[in-house]
Amino acid sequence: MPDANIRLPEEAKDRLAAIAAAEGLSLRAYLARLAETLLTPAERAERAEKARAALKEWNGYAPSAAQQHDLDAELDRRLAQVTGQ
Repeated sequence: MPDANIRLPEEAKDRLAAIAAAEGLSLRAYLARLAETLLTPAERAERAEKARAALKEWNGYAPSAAQQHDLDAELDRRLAQVTGQ
């Protein structure tokens, strides 16, 4: 497999390298594993749609777009509260 060169700030590289080392991985191996485990926006949307369909089939839960927006906003608010952002 050919390697690719990327440019990123030194601080980001150092942080990623430290995280990788703490997990017993090289930076290259860590980034390869990260790329394999993260979802693309399309994959996330597909999973969300499958979850909505499963909830609707299981218990009839089918929020409107406005309700989904309100729920997302509430989740964002709560996450910001616990992360201090």
